[in-house]
Formats: sequence, C-alpha cells, structure tokens
Amino acid sequence: MKDPYEIILHPYVTERALFMMDRENKLQFIVKKTASKEEIKKAIEEIFQVEVESVNTMITKHGKKAIVKLKPEYSAEEVGMRIGVF
Repeated sequence: MKDPYEIILHPYVTERALFMMDRENKLQFIVKKTASKEEIKKAIEEIFQVEVESVNTMITKHGKKAIVKLKPEYSAEEVGMRIGVF
C-alpha cells in the first residue's frame, strides 16, 4: 500500500466543513489527485484509527477534495481535535 501521508495532503477547514463535522460526522481533506476512494478510505482508517462509512470526492480549485463520513461509533469532532482543526 502507498504511504497514507502521500494520499491525504491536509484537512480542508471551512465553516461548512465544521458544520458537517458537527452535524453529519464528516471530515474533509485535500487529497492526492490520483487517489481512488478506496485508497482514501484506507489511508484515513490507518492514520486516524477509525472506520470509514463512505467517501465522496470532487475536484475543486484547491485540488481533489474528499468528504469522509465516519461510522457512527467514531466521532469526527474527536478526530478534528486530534489534528488541530479547532
């Protein structure tokens, strides 16, 4: 497997991202343009020791953005605090 830190470049933090973290248990990241959803899922699970329910991706002016929904037993806010989003 590729190095997960090569796939996940950095968290993407906006007001909307914080709202999604709070209400929908989702995190947003800027990821490598060539990364597949499966690679993103594995990288997030490995880096943060969580389980991912789904991954949605889109290309933005900032690069490829991944919206990662965690399984209900994991807290996106707790992961956000660990990576210093707050």
